[in-house]
Amino acid sequence: MNIRPKLIIFLLCISLVIVFTSFVKRKIIEDDIDPNFHVYLLIGQSNMAGRGLIDKTKSRVDNRIEMLDENNNWIPAKDPIHFDRPSIVGVGPGLSFAKSILKNNHKIRIGLVPAALGGSPISAWTDGIAYTGVFPYEDAIKRTRLAMRRGVIKGIIWHQGESDCNDKAAMTYLTKLVELVKKLRIDIGDPNLPFVAGEIGYFFKDNNLINKELSTLSISVTNAAVVSARGLQHKGDSTHFDTKSAVILGKRYAIAMNGLQTQR
Repeated sequence: MNIRPKLIIFLLCISLVIVFTSFVKRKIIEDDIDPNFHVYLLIGQSNMAGRGLIDKTKSRVDNRIEMLDENNNWIPAKDPIHFDRPSIVGVGPGLSFAKSILKNNHKIRIGLVPAALGGSPISAWTDGIAYTGVFPYEDAIKRTRLAMRRGVIKGIIWHQGESDCNDKAAMTYLTKLVELVKKLRIDIGDPNLPFVAGEIGYFFKDNNLINKELSTLSISVTNAAVVSARGLQHKGDSTHFDTKSAVILGKRYAIAMNGLQTQR
């Protein structure tokens, strides 16, 4: 008996089952994505992570805002949003940013992806580069892709530059930031993803070395904006925004983000 035709038919059936199963799994994942769950990536260094004092009496949880914790679980968002330095992390701009975004659209929910790392220079935000034993860029992309299984990525907010506030680093800062935005958009899969950067505090030594570079970001990068840090105060260390200023900065990020999204 010639069993070869039967073997071929059997193998074809197995292949069809595998293809169909893969399609079903992919379809289930796609159907699970909630278009009203808006995801935002938060990256940079300590002033994005937050170092403002936490007032637990004012820490109200809004069930419409969630954050991806260090174990990649979705939990109700509350300060501290980040976990880069557990002993000192505090209030940053992330939560006030999310609350301000919600004021313009009551139908959506927000998913924050915290991935900032205190002290990290812009050179650490490069594919394959490690900083303090971790890979900031890869971690941010990995966590964003995980978040995108549930919702839709809507933008990135960036606050970084204190570690590059010297003559040598500032010379190449804008070039590196432009390349970073380009790479982020490619790896996330949206070539026009809104990107908002924040100025570093005017109280910081040699702040204009970086703020001057940031001032031309929107010329070099489409669908990008920069928010001002003017009038904001430090917590007493001439480096980190105090709680009130971090909250104000978050609101400024939201205004800029809304402006970019309106243009899309």
